[in-house]
Amino acid sequence: MKNASLSFALIALVASPLVATLPAAAQNLPSNLPAPTFAPFVIDHRAALAAHSPADVSFVLDAPAGKHGFIHAAAGHLVTGDGHRIRLWGVNITDWSPGSTMIPSKQDAPLWAATLARYGVNCVRLQFLDLPVPRGLIAAGDNTRALDPAQLDREDYFLAQLEQRGIYIDFNLLVGRPFKAGDGVADADKLHEGAKGISLFDKTLIDLQKEYARQLLTHVNPYTGRSYANDPAVAIVEINNENAIWLGFSMPSPFYARELDGLYNGWLQKNSTAAEMSALRSETGVQTGDPIPLLAGPEVGAAPKDRFDVESRFYLWLESGYFSYMRDFLRNDLNIRCLILATADHSHHNTGYPLLLATSSFDAVDGHDYWQHPWERKVKSPMVDDPLNSTVVEMSRSAEAGKPYTVSEVNEAFPNDYGAEQIPILAAYGDLEDWDAILWYTFEPKKDANWKPYIGDPFDISLDPIKMPELAAGALLFLRGDVSPARETVLRRYSEDQVFDSYRLSEKDRPYFTPGFPLWIPLEHGSRIDSLDDGPTRKFPAATEPAPIVSDTAQLAWYWLKPDSGQVTIDTPRTQALVGFSAAHSKPLTNLSAAVSNPFSAIVLTTLDAQPIATSSKLLLTAAARAVNTGMEWNPRHTGLAQWGSSPTLIEPVTGRIVLRGLAPAAAVLAQPLDGAGRPLGQPIPATHNADAWQIPIGTPATTWYAVTVQR
Repeated sequence: MKNASLSFALIALVASPLVATLPAAAQNLPSNLPAPTFAPFVIDHRAALAAHSPADVSFVLDAPAGKHGFIHAAAGHLVTGDGHRIRLWGVNITDWSPGSTMIPSKQDAPLWAATLARYGVNCVRLQFLDLPVPRGLIAAGDNTRALDPAQLDREDYFLAQLEQRGIYIDFNLLVGRPFKAGDGVADADKLHEGAKGISLFDKTLIDLQKEYARQLLTHVNPYTGRSYANDPAVAIVEINNENAIWLGFSMPSPFYARELDGLYNGWLQKNSTAAEMSALRSETGVQTGDPIPLLAGPEVGAAPKDRFDVESRFYLWLESGYFSYMRDFLRNDLNIRCLILATADHSHHNTGYPLLLATSSFDAVDGHDYWQHPWERKVKSPMVDDPLNSTVVEMSRSAEAGKPYTVSEVNEAFPNDYGAEQIPILAAYGDLEDWDAILWYTFEPKKDANWKPYIGDPFDISLDPIKMPELAAGALLFLRGDVSPARETVLRRYSEDQVFDSYRLSEKDRPYFTPGFPLWIPLEHGSRIDSLDDGPTRKFPAATEPAPIVSDTAQLAWYWLKPDSGQVTIDTPRTQALVGFSAAHSKPLTNLSAAVSNPFSAIVLTTLDAQPIATSSKLLLTAAARAVNTGMEWNPRHTGLAQWGSSPTLIEPVTGRIVLRGLAPAAAVLAQPLDGAGRPLGQPIPATHNADAWQIPIGTPATTWYAVTVQR
């Protein structure tokens, strides 16, 4: 999840006077990417509501959501009530851009529900509902203990519209709630959003979480006639978002430091021998009768192993106890029938294993990750050039054998010249790794019907002219399972000591924090944790990184090693893609090849009729390079923007030829360019036929997607 203060700073930049000149958008591009020609291309969801789109992929949804009963875990995956495997492909619904809202008006609710369905979204994750009105559900006042009736009514109507179209719900209970003194919370003015860390042990905060969960989940939606606890369209309830506490955690005030110390010392008395207590007192210089302090900040790295281990066991007890307690409350007191998740493994600059161990009793595991999050302030670079640090590898560390694995937050934040790479790559490798859900962060419904068509913040994909068409193509690829699951799954076992010790490993061991583990394994095979409290994982033999890295299904290949040459290829019967530096696009796939002038692009061809490409009559082609806002300017280091830019968003059209081979005998092949509403844009482009190849010229008119028809 992104940082709220950073978000507000970016929003302030968006609202400031900006230069609206195209040359500034390209003047700071890296030397390997020449300044291209950009053209306006705007996503128009309101216009799309009034017209049928040939790229509508809502047929992949099974409406209404929940008609087969509650989603649950079985045989290591998500299944519906009647036992059929189900994957979830979707978006977070949030509110960051000025004028946007996570709770649409009743007038707009059908628009946004239909829009998401049209792009193949079958699940939405509701984040930040625990913010005050007008953004969230919390009623205005001196406390956060009541839900606003009018806002809740709008939310009910919106969710009913989503469910009707086959879109499941993921409720995230504790995210950004701004606890107040009126809640009876100590030092409320010193707490961060959601009271991270301390909300796992402070009784008042836990009672407030239970109260909110009861109010929301036992509430009966008048438009469905069911409470959310008893609604099979609710797929997941998450106890909280990105919340953990570990060694060296910084307390917001002395009150909470004393409270945590008290819990620690009470736990020590129950779980330590007299000799162990004496040794701890000696190490910490504490007299008998005085509380033993917890390690703080940099003390953790230098602490003796016995002291480090005892605190590790305490934090494990604290976290696992909290999550189990909340799960039992939801399941037994509120009678929640859907899948319950604890929280996400969300930081890959350090270990996630202690948190995973604390939540190991849950039926499913969740992960979050971003390629070059804006926090990192890195020079923007392509993920295809760095597979071993890719989001695929980072998130694959969290999956556990025998449990569903969901990815409920992921994105490659705007701006990034290479942002077209993320959706097709993750959809493909999500299939290879046999994940159960991928939910993109984030989609922001626009409250104002006259919202100017541009990308308003780093995470919002709702008006992104590259990511929205790719979202539809990715839905087909991921939900159908076009890439076969890996033939082999490599399992890792950890002892409890290894789990604890991983906290003190260097960042050079990121993201797996398993010395010796070859990071290319998740790009070749499946990767899962077999145990977190058993014997250590096996030794992996030293080996040289393969280039390319080819999946054991032979359907995916990742070419790399040389800078500015990375490329991922996807070659399956129903979806084929060339993602990365275009000089490598000459590598022909079974049915697809390309010759384009753009230095970097993502070209995805997928069938709309579930037939193989060779015999399909209807296909979706997405071809994307770069997107910029008008007047956008990079800073000198290319780590971020000096000017955010304004409307309209512009695209660099992918220009050249798409070549289709191996098609069953056809009389003609036509590529219909589509506009930002998914409607026909100009006349169909006829392909020319030469021997076994159909060549489609693309680039004019400017677009990022085409509906391809094969006439036989």
